[in-house]
Amino acid sequence: MNIEVNDIDGTQVVSIDGKIDSNSAPLLDAQLNELLSQSQANILTDFELTTFISSAGLRVLLSAAKKAKSQGGELTVCSMNPTVSEIFAISGFATILRVFSNREEALAG
Repeated sequence: MNIEVNDIDGTQVVSIDGKIDSNSAPLLDAQLNELLSQSQANILTDFELTTFISSAGLRVLLSAAKKAKSQGGELTVCSMNPTVSEIFAISGFATILRVFSNREEALAG
């Protein structure tokens, strides 16, 4: 898994390439916590290149979303492929986090 972070108008866009599983989730957790520790509480996780997310990855997102909210920000999600979208739907995460079709829509929203 590779992670790329870009600041777009005050929103930290975290692009995740690969699968998020129990082996790679700690890397994502560390990256999100680093942003949050720098008071970067508006985070958009871009799943365009993400092929899979496990329960470990979902836990990382939930934890980061709670921290972002406590700092007055929000963690949102965009550009999920059908596999990742189905995982979000089955797990109920599609109702917990705001999900956008694409990056442009998320940044405008």
